[in-house]
Amino acid sequence: MKTFIVFGCGRFGSTVATRLYDLKNDVVIVDYDEEKIDAISENVTEAVICDLEDEKAMTELALKNYDVAVIAIGENLEAAVMAVLASKEAGIEKVIAKAPNYRFGKILLKCGADKIIFPERDMGFRLANNLSNDYLLDANEISKGYTIYDLKASPKMNGKEIRDLKLREDYNFNVLMVKRAGENFVNPLASFKIKEEDILTVLGSDKDIKRFTEVN
Repeated sequence: MKTFIVFGCGRFGSTVATRLYDLKNDVVIVDYDEEKIDAISENVTEAVICDLEDEKAMTELALKNYDVAVIAIGENLEAAVMAVLASKEAGIEKVIAKAPNYRFGKILLKCGADKIIFPERDMGFRLANNLSNDYLLDANEISKGYTIYDLKASPKMNGKEIRDLKLREDYNFNVLMVKRAGENFVNPLASFKIKEEDILTVLGSDKDIKRFTEVN
């Protein structure tokens, strides 16, 4: 079981904290808003009222005891910076921070955050992909221009082996997994036969996914 501390009890922070707790982790959430803390207290290990800009109050959190810190503060840059710095200085191995924009995120990276999450941008990215094509079920951008996609197999793909689709040769895709009726086939062989309604998880570029979905 891992130990997590989540700074910020807004919609994003409270969702992360309660889900981590549901997954049987030890989760402490911190916020200055007493009403929010009271509302979530029964759904996490511990809910703490704390002014994140108060250095003395921050030292009382015993941050060295946590494996992961999640900085879920999207409005107060100073508080977010304080939380990142305090977490890294305490030796927390992984610090993940939410940011409303690239400038905010860049500052937190420079302060020591290991990863930046852009919830609104990421959700907008997924929604746009889903709306653009009925067979694009989900998308997670991993770097500029490259994305892991979940593709629903089209009728044209039914009964074909992966090698017949020429995903690597023509589209530079790596097929990471095929999901079928609750079963996952990781790193499927080239001879794996696709069925309609299968979901293929592939890694590729945005340009190549567009080409592929236009003809399949």
